[in-house]
Amino acid sequence: MNLSRKEFFRKSLFSLGEAICTVTGALKATDDAEPEPQDEQAFVPLDRPELMAVGDNGLCLAKNCGCFACIERCDTKAIHLVFGTGIRIDEDACTGCGWCEHVCPVTPKAITLTSRMRDEL
Repeated sequence: MNLSRKEFFRKSLFSLGEAICTVTGALKATDDAEPEPQDEQAFVPLDRPELMAVGDNGLCLAKNCGCFACIERCDTKAIHLVFGTGIRIDEDACTGCGWCEHVCPVTPKAITLTSRMRDEL
């Protein structure tokens, strides 16, 4: 097979572009409806001592890109950043108000509220 350098690069770039379009199409969500932004004024936080926040650092953006939404919104300062790891939650300081879960920008949420009773079982 004899290809000139120009033809080789043209075919390589074309196949690369084709591969990118194929991958992009495969990654597109089947549901084209975008999630509705949550209205912060519609959320009413309630102190629920039976609940506590639990973080999933595998989903959390604070570990890599510097998202501090939950840390900034926590009124009791129960959420702390551990560089290179993600977030840590002080269970004793957490009031279970739910602000952190509400402002978390990822789907599924990287921080959720769970029952404190789970730990006592």
